[in-house]
Amino acid sequence: MKIRWCAAPEDLARAYSGPVPTRLAFVGQRVFFELCSLEHTAGDLEPTFLDFRHDADPRPLRAALEALDPDVIWVWRPEIAPPGLLTDLRARRVGYLTEPLPRPGDAPHPDLTQRLDYLRATDPANFDRFVAFDPLIVPTVERHLPVWRSLPIPVADRVYGPPAGDLTVFVGRSSTHRESFLGPVKHDFDVVHVAHGFAGERLIALLRESAIVINLHNEPYPTFENRVPIALAAGALVVSEPLSPTHGLKPAADYVEIRTPWDLWRIIATARRSPEAFAATRAAGRREAERFRASKVFPRVIADLLET
Repeated sequence: MKIRWCAAPEDLARAYSGPVPTRLAFVGQRVFFELCSLEHTAGDLEPTFLDFRHDADPRPLRAALEALDPDVIWVWRPEIAPPGLLTDLRARRVGYLTEPLPRPGDAPHPDLTQRLDYLRATDPANFDRFVAFDPLIVPTVERHLPVWRSLPIPVADRVYGPPAGDLTVFVGRSSTHRESFLGPVKHDFDVVHVAHGFAGERLIALLRESAIVINLHNEPYPTFENRVPIALAAGALVVSEPLSPTHGLKPAADYVEIRTPWDLWRIIATARRSPEAFAATRAAGRREAERFRASKVFPRVIADLLET
């Protein structure tokens, strides 16, 4: 008697429908991280964004995750996840550290010390891997959590495009440090300062109208703000305080570096007087922004994750 092999129904369905997609769930505050996430299918990844913030009721999030049954959960700021929230889900779980923290050897700014206190609230059991936006904070993080790798915050694909306006823009809340730079240029030039309330399509629309985007640190300590690659992706000229780390961006080539309020005033004056003065820098920055494109970054990272 010959025994004939017959595939299971689910195997037959898989064979006819092609590769099984990898469901990727992003968790975080939409207003901050929507434009850092993968928003459309890329490779075999099918992304979903679940809006959640610190101290929100975790039960709707848990129910949404159970219904979605993702293969990978990517949490922007792992400290927002209540203890035990993710521990018994089958998904691979990544906590992505987005905040600047004290660096070894530096006298920490009080703002960094407070951010470190927030990080200590993270439940390590919620996650399989931790990823840091800044390799220079890894020694500090590893006193509390193991870091798998470091990579800069990606940029959603819909941000990319040519600018269509001539605005000079700063997006970010006011601080004493920032206003020391912004005060003189606001006095002498038309500068649009958006302190809050712009996210998603509204922010993209503003960037489309921008020729110059200013980047200033919230406090006088070095870091790398994700608004830099977002502005570069939108095609604007970025004028920024020194970035640390630079994540491969070169000052004077991909963006204009400033160190004093006078530097900022001088650059804005030059750009207004001669709009093409920084055309090469602007074009180079736009090319470099491709390295941050979400549809390029996430397929590689998630493939590595699932192989380990």
